[in-house]
Amino acid sequence: MENPQPPVDLSGGDDEALVEAARRDPEAFGVLYQRYLPQIYRYLRARTGNADDAADLTQQVFLKALAALPGYRPCGRPFITWLLRIARNAVADFYRRRRPIVAFDLVPEVTWGAGEESPESVVLRREELALLQALYQRLDPGKQELLALRFAARLTVPEIAAVVGKREAAVRKQLQRVVHQLKEQFRGT
Repeated sequence: MENPQPPVDLSGGDDEALVEAARRDPEAFGVLYQRYLPQIYRYLRARTGNADDAADLTQQVFLKALAALPGYRPCGRPFITWLLRIARNAVADFYRRRRPIVAFDLVPEVTWGAGEESPESVVLRREELALLQALYQRLDPGKQELLALRFAARLTVPEIAAVVGKREAAVRKQLQRVVHQLKEQFRGT
């Protein structure tokens, strides 16, 4: 007779308990999937610029994560950082196939104005968004990735540092520089 495992509360608990439950029962992985699907999708949407590509890559990321779950080791980092490392690899594969286009319309900090807008302000906002996308496309992929992790995936600097494998201070400085660079280029046009 098998030794029954104690039940695990999957409703909200911490990631480590959910990961352990998912290791024993792959159906429990659905809770992690639901929890992190929006962040992973937003990151991939920002990196690919296409909803269909982002959806395909999101599914690939979660399938790879499920397959690799037995080897997952938290090392004191949030589960999302491990998922985003898998997503980064998926994006790298995507980059090898074609040049990405960012989708700034999914980044709330970029979609200015809400509610009632005049036709003029809508046109102006669209022009500003198009300019911002063009400026973003001129950035090297590393800078694009930092912006996507910060604004599309909404990660904190420590989480970004864990995903990209750099020190927090370096990530913070790089983010400051790239945002400043974009602001200067935006104002100069």
